[in-house]
Amino acid sequence: MNTKRVSPLGMKKILLLISTSLFIYISTSAQVNTDSLSLVSEISRDQLKLGKLQNQLEQQVNNKQNASEKVQSSANKNSSAAEKLSNDPDSKKLARKAKNTARDAKKDSRNARNESQNLDNLNKDIENLKNRIAKNQLKLNKHLKSTRSYQISADSIPYNQ
Repeated sequence: MNTKRVSPLGMKKILLLISTSLFIYISTSAQVNTDSLSLVSEISRDQLKLGKLQNQLEQQVNNKQNASEKVQSSANKNSSAAEKLSNDPDSKKLARKAKNTARDAKKDSRNARNESQNLDNLNKDIENLKNRIAKNQLKLNKHLKSTRSYQISADSIPYNQ
């Protein structure tokens, strides 16, 4: 059997090389794993928020539609009251009714604008969450790929005899 004898100094170099590479692998692997876990938990949290916001979306659309219908109805009532008042401009009763219907139309219009703004904000929040989830998933994929490359590089340390 033909075996080469490794000097104690050579053995120390090999052991030092192996232990250093294992230390680097373990420390980077641990860091990548904690980063990956934090990204996974952030993605899960964001997906839960996204689901809640998407559940609210249908209700917000209905609220906006109802508010728009109410504004149209109030405007029609206001127009009718104004027309009646123009036919009898001296009537205090018709003037008061026209004033009240105008106030209601103004209030309903403000509410409709608020509902529209709420829907726009909800859509913006949903879009922002989708973008954040996609960005974090890309980061996670990069971490997973780098973890694989660390494993490959640690496994492929050459051993010279």
